[in-house]
Amino acid sequence: MTSKVKEKALNRLTHLHECGLSSYEDVDGHLQELQDLAKSATEKKGIRRLSRMFKALGDESRLSILRLLQKREMCVCEIMIALEMTQPTASHHLGILERAGLVRERRDGRWVFYSIPRLQVKSLLEMAEKVPMYPN
Repeated sequence: MTSKVKEKALNRLTHLHECGLSSYEDVDGHLQELQDLAKSATEKKGIRRLSRMFKALGDESRLSILRLLQKREMCVCEIMIALEMTQPTASHHLGILERAGLVRERRDGRWVFYSIPRLQVKSLLEMAEKVPMYPN
C-alpha cells in the first residue's frame, strides 16, 4: 500500500471511528486487521476455484443439467434427449461442470455417465433454490 493510499485509508477509518460507527480505538490496528482479512479472503487459488464454480453455475443449460443429475446418474444421450441438445453442446456444458468439480464422469465401455459427486454440491443446489429473489 502506497503512503498516499495508506493516508487516505487511515483518514477514512478515523472518520468512521469519530462518527461512532467503529468500535476500534487503534486505527492502525484496524487497518492492519483489514489488510490481513483481505489477504486471507482473496487467496488466489481459492478465489479461482470459486470463480470457476460460479461461472459454471451461471448458465441456464448447465443448471438444467445439474437439476437432472440431482435426480439420478445419466448418460450423455439421456441428457441430450431430455434437454433437446446436440451431443457437442451437451458435452461442452458437461466438461465445464466437470472442470468446476460439480459433476463426475464414469465410463462404461463407450458410454459416459454423469453424476453429482458430492453431497455438498447437492446441498449447494438445494440451498440456492431457497434463496429469496427480490424484485428489481
